[in-house]
Amino acid sequence: MENQNSRVLIVDDIPENIALIETILQLEGYRIDIASSGYEAIQKVCADPPDLVLLDVMMPGISGIETTRRLKAKAELGFIPILLITASDKASLVEGMNAGADDFLRKPLDYSELLARVRSLLRLKHTLAERDFIARQREDFVSHLTHDLRTPLVAAERMLEMILDEDLGVLPEAVGEALFTMRQSNHHLLAMTNSLLEVYRYDAGAKTLHYESFNGTAFFHDIYKEFLNLANDKRIELRQEIPEGLHIVADQVELRRVLQNLLGNALKFSDTGGMVILKVQGNDRTLKFSVSDRGEGISPEEQASLFERFRQGNHFRGGTGLGLHHSRHIVEAHGGRIEVQSTVGEGSTFTVILPTQTLSLLNHSEALL
Repeated sequence: MENQNSRVLIVDDIPENIALIETILQLEGYRIDIASSGYEAIQKVCADPPDLVLLDVMMPGISGIETTRRLKAKAELGFIPILLITASDKASLVEGMNAGADDFLRKPLDYSELLARVRSLLRLKHTLAERDFIARQREDFVSHLTHDLRTPLVAAERMLEMILDEDLGVLPEAVGEALFTMRQSNHHLLAMTNSLLEVYRYDAGAKTLHYESFNGTAFFHDIYKEFLNLANDKRIELRQEIPEGLHIVADQVELRRVLQNLLGNALKFSDTGGMVILKVQGNDRTLKFSVSDRGEGISPEEQASLFERFRQGNHFRGGTGLGLHHSRHIVEAHGGRIEVQSTVGEGSTFTVILPTQTLSLLNHSEALL
């Protein structure tokens, strides 16, 4: 049944070679398509991707190795195994494998070996396809579940807000305190649900950035002041180095999420008496900002997986493990990168570098014309 559902593209400039391989594979139940050149193979693969490409190395026009390289460069095609057939020396085989080929056969062909390698590559293809299908189903389920959870949480948030504002009557003090605690918990759960929904939008490629031009100096100062009370409550010194006259073109809402996450983490992992520094730099081509703390630091082993989804690290200070993963998505969607430098026992610095326009306020009007 698996063979009947598998389609193999045979690529060779010699009709006799194609006819022989085609006969062998058809007897095994495979569906066959053929191409006589690398150019034709690329066109056919792009138009209707097969399950396997069986490709001769020596062909006029572009070689099998170059055809392999061009096909493997097309990420949108997904995984299509390529089996090279060659009579050439070892060097060309190495070149073919470096180009992305998944296996090879030497001429003259051993037909039992041909069938064994075809079966092996097709098993790999179908296994990966099944894994991806299961992963998509799981992510679709989580995305829909998250979306459905958000509706009652938003309703509860609004109702609790009305009650605490005493729109429905005066509350006894003890009841007000209990409802305030409930609202804080509901607000936290809603924030986590929103974060999860945003992460899955990025993972699914369904997130669109909305670029706008805004006052970068005011933007960073506002977020700095937003965290100043929290820092004071924890008796942590929060410093800032924000230049005047900074203007930014970016998605302001998404960029705010990144900075809030980095500052929130820095304060969370800093002890009383610690220090957190927000530093911002900008020029005509690049916006760079960093958040540094003097907390417990992050080990090299943890740094390697720090930006993975649901990765919380070896600490006991809570969190969903989504913040840094989400931040990386946002930064990379802007065409930038996020980096971490950390030493255990000394603290950490997270740096965001964005290739966005940062314009002088004095030149802003002129630059937008």
